[in-house]
Amino acid sequence: MQSIRQRLGALVAATALATTGAAAETPADKASYSPWQDQDYPNQVFWGDTHLHTSVSLDANLFGARDLGPEHAYRFARGETVTANNGMQAKINRPLDFLVVSDHAEYLGIMPLIRAGEPAILENETARNWLKVLAAGDAIGFGRMMLDIGASYAAGEPLVTLPESLPSPWEENNRIADEANTPGVFTAFVGFEWSAMPGGDNLHRVVVLRDGADRANQVTPFSAFDSDDPEALWRYLSDYEMNTGGQALAIPHNSNLSGGLMFAPTDSSGAAINADYARERIRWEPLIEVTQIKGDSEAHPLLSPTDEFADYGTWDQFNIDMSEAQQESMQHYQYARPALQLGLKLEQQLGINPFQFGMIGSSDSHTALAAVEEDNYWGKMVTHEPSPDRASKLWGIPEAEMNSAMQLASGYAAVWATENTREALFDAMRRREAYATTGPRIRVRFFGGWDYSADDLAGPHPALRGYRKGVPMGGELPPGADGKAPVFMLSALKEPDGANLDRIQVVKGWVDRWGELRERVYDVAWSGERNRNEAGKLEAVGDTVDRSSASYSNSIGDAELATVWTDPDFDPTQPAVYYARVLEIPTPRWTLHDQVRMDADIPPDTALVHQERAYTSPIWYRPAPGKTPLEPE
Repeated sequence: MQSIRQRLGALVAATALATTGAAAETPADKASYSPWQDQDYPNQVFWGDTHLHTSVSLDANLFGARDLGPEHAYRFARGETVTANNGMQAKINRPLDFLVVSDHAEYLGIMPLIRAGEPAILENETARNWLKVLAAGDAIGFGRMMLDIGASYAAGEPLVTLPESLPSPWEENNRIADEANTPGVFTAFVGFEWSAMPGGDNLHRVVVLRDGADRANQVTPFSAFDSDDPEALWRYLSDYEMNTGGQALAIPHNSNLSGGLMFAPTDSSGAAINADYARERIRWEPLIEVTQIKGDSEAHPLLSPTDEFADYGTWDQFNIDMSEAQQESMQHYQYARPALQLGLKLEQQLGINPFQFGMIGSSDSHTALAAVEEDNYWGKMVTHEPSPDRASKLWGIPEAEMNSAMQLASGYAAVWATENTREALFDAMRRREAYATTGPRIRVRFFGGWDYSADDLAGPHPALRGYRKGVPMGGELPPGADGKAPVFMLSALKEPDGANLDRIQVVKGWVDRWGELRERVYDVAWSGERNRNEAGKLEAVGDTVDRSSASYSNSIGDAELATVWTDPDFDPTQPAVYYARVLEIPTPRWTLHDQVRMDADIPPDTALVHQERAYTSPIWYRPAPGKTPLEPE
């Protein structure tokens, strides 16, 4: 692949030839004095949200996001002040680099037209009834309306459709995205959300296109009314690429609310997945959204009982529409960590790993505001925007006994790329060179290889050495020499105006010699002069949070952590997967900020302090052909 400098040089030469009629004199045969002339590796991390809803989404609009559309979402993400739905002025701490407005494909753009009294759509009786309910503020009627909408998903038939005589909201969203997109400065992706939930179990995916309106407008978004089968979505994406010449990918989210379906070893019909399924899944779904407002899906405490940090943002009471209580058996197929382990085992059976995914975070905000900072959190819905009582409001049905204080102010996607363009960011997501955070912009590098040393980390340009001697996050380890264990080079730098770091951990999953799924969490770098206790656990970093002022001190922790770590338990016959988890020191949650700043009503037993974190995309090891498991002892 040509470097950026090489491509620019070719353009200059071509321009000179066109202007003078002769080839420009170039020193191509001479070595350049600049050491960076041929170095075209991802040296920038870009921050964004791949999952945001605006007034164009049915549910966002119904719950109050009536005035903030995609144009407001882009303005906020770029650092401009906008007037929030509750009338307050809202501004992000630091601008984002990219954004995907992912309005729901189902009923896309219908509600703004109904509220506006558009005659063509009000020819539909259901649309007229909805308008009456909304105009009257009829709470009982609104409840019935929501039940009817939910039933339409189950039936696979929309109650209101867009008349052909009206302009396409999809095309309008795409026009606004193209206008907001400024290559090199800010990337506005075209996208939508496919919101399938068979039986009330979440299978939602955000679809992201590499392309602009010229290609996107050749199709209409694929909705759950077209099919609730992920394989049908993949066929749609394949047709899109074949017919338009564009590129697309899908990002599953909220596996924690999927009723055990998201990472099950079966397809939508209940049949065991096969190699074709696995191949299609990793083709179209290189990433998952592992953390967001509706909970964290990295690990579950029941499955990782020795991991004291596994119980973070746990939502395990119900499926997404709260129609079914969750069972312990579901958790094995709802979280990223066990899914990564299961993928290794399925690869042994199928020859391909269906769960070879990277990890990112995003918000799933339905306010048009990609705001997940703890002291600047604008909620899931407009009903959760800042107010003294927002934390105590019920979430969903009263029987669930869940309140909005459970919401996480999470998360963001971090992408390592060469430049801030649709093409470069998309390509990085495709190769899984991305990671998740719960909000803080922690700068994380994770490389795997066989020959890293402390000198690589201590010397200049460690990332360049990382690429030259191994693979970055999202990659696969090349074959190693017999008897060698893989070596990982890791570094984490705190957010410039954020909290110090507690530790870096490596989470390893593998399939043992008996075919059982295993995991272990290693503390590989930490702040201070701490020791391990008798159980081998690292001492806690401490807690400086002042509950009376919602403040903390960076008197503990370190601004930067880095290490070169070799797997001490490596078995070359066993497939393995590794990812890094970076923890901050304890800091105030948004609930504590609300309590202090608004004298808010916070439900009892609400967590007021937490440790925010980052999860990298994994690096995979597979045994070389011919290697067999060690004999049982």
